[in-house]
Amino acid sequence: MQLLTSIAPLAATADVWFLDIWGVLHNGRQPFASSVAACIAYRQMGGHVVLVSNSPRPRTGVIKQLDEIGVDRQAYDDAITSGDVSRALIADAAGVPVLHIGPARDKPLFDGLGVAFADANSAAVAVCSGLYDDETETADNYRDLLAQLKARNVPMICANPDIKAERGGKIIYCAGAIAAAYENTGGVVTYAGKPYPPVYAAALNIAAGLRGGAIDKARVLAIGDGVATDIRGASLAGIRSVFVASGVHVARGEALQDAADKLFATEAVKPIALMTALAW
Repeated sequence: MQLLTSIAPLAATADVWFLDIWGVLHNGRQPFASSVAACIAYRQMGGHVVLVSNSPRPRTGVIKQLDEIGVDRQAYDDAITSGDVSRALIADAAGVPVLHIGPARDKPLFDGLGVAFADANSAAVAVCSGLYDDETETADNYRDLLAQLKARNVPMICANPDIKAERGGKIIYCAGAIAAAYENTGGVVTYAGKPYPPVYAAALNIAAGLRGGAIDKARVLAIGDGVATDIRGASLAGIRSVFVASGVHVARGEALQDAADKLFATEAVKPIALMTALAW
């Protein structure tokens, strides 16, 4: 795993980047200037950038958020999210009562799907998009709710497989943490997003449209900060990856090479390069 300070040497080896958003392009509060500049430079040399996110929001909501926090639209071509993939799973549950576990801001996930919402006592399916209050809660706060769902063997759809994310320098828990806790009770969970194949298939379709033809996976580079999502997912999809350090896995002041040696010690396929931040 080569330690890089610039992504430029790898740029000519790829036609498309599959770029993670949170932790690579922004921190939930503001964009990373060097990442935005790197993406713009890559696109100016003819490359295409497809944002591949585990956000539970559909792509339109994610792009709106990127606009709001100031990410230049010249930094990317298109996006696909875990929320987009989740909507197909939710549509399959049409006609049954659904419990939504997550904040109200994620409600667009259900737009147009005719979902009938219910409480934990009557829901036939649970859809977890996050924590109700990710600033103060952890999965432990959901122990009783999950036990209530497990008692009736209610299946869960997890719309964001991430366990943790870094928001403005603070680590917060995501839907994946609740889904993992539910699985630990014996509950059944279906996941959308990285590292699972459907989101990569969708991203490849988008890339093919942008490039005007079939995509050679050998010419795709995935860039992300999640070991179990971005890096493992790229590996399962047969795509090379670059690991970008964030507070999710690498402590402040910790040497990246040392951290990576530990993080990827048991991974069958490792990223081809490491970066403290995406930069050109």
